[in-house]
Amino acid sequence: MTEAAALADRSACEGLLRGLAGVGEAPVDIAVAALALAAFDRPRVDPARYLHHLDLLSGGVAAAAAGADGVAQLAAALNAVMLERYGYAGDELTYDDLQNANLMRVIDRRRGLPVALGILYMHAARAQGWAMCGLAFPGHFLVRLEAMGDRAILDPFHGGAVRDVKALRELLKTMSGRAAELEPEHYAPVPDRQVLLRLQNNIKLRLVRGNRLAEALAVIDGMLLFAPDHTALWREAALINGRLGNYRAGIAALDELLRREGDAEMRHNAAALLQQYKTKLN
Repeated sequence: MTEAAALADRSACEGLLRGLAGVGEAPVDIAVAALALAAFDRPRVDPARYLHHLDLLSGGVAAAAAGADGVAQLAAALNAVMLERYGYAGDELTYDDLQNANLMRVIDRRRGLPVALGILYMHAARAQGWAMCGLAFPGHFLVRLEAMGDRAILDPFHGGAVRDVKALRELLKTMSGRAAELEPEHYAPVPDRQVLLRLQNNIKLRLVRGNRLAEALAVIDGMLLFAPDHTALWREAALINGRLGNYRAGIAALDELLRREGDAEMRHNAAALLQQYKTKLN
């Protein structure tokens, strides 16, 4: 089955995402995975043009980077294609718009959240054989490019700016308060599955804040396809099902949590909630 055919079929999308569950921290085809998640909300949209756009980004960067002799020039090639040729930018005016985390809509609008734009940067860079990963920077997604024996940290939301230590410290203080200081974990790479979870968390949290619980639950179900080992998701699924009165589904989620979770306190709390839900059925 071609990628376009897989993305056009819900069951195939689910299979694609389930296939990521066992990869651990290994890199994945992150843009295609993000398109599979986007396709759940846009089931009647032809995915072929989005895959074609990914190819255009990759080919454009290859041409722009020809003859580059350092990581700064590679970063400039990425920005020349992403920003100048295709007009991508962070959506600062309507930051909380759900479209900013759906990769199909991000491609349509050329606007998105930091993590959605970062996924496009990661795809275009990796297509050249360059190493690029997301970083665990708090509150604002950044990517790190490694090539030609050097590295650079880029901010896809703010014009692909290369962030040095001084700029990172100021960004951290803006996000976390003036007392915050850079720590080694802020530079730590995060696995691709964690990047996808961060993308979907943006949608889930906005839906929960809007009391759109059934839609939030559908997002969690999608996350569980590729991250069933994240037991906090099973707990969230159980809690939202309980709020919706879906106690049998909540019980099933708690059973799955207890099967996977080793932490004693979390198991105790889950067991207590399980008994509450079973009482509701009597």
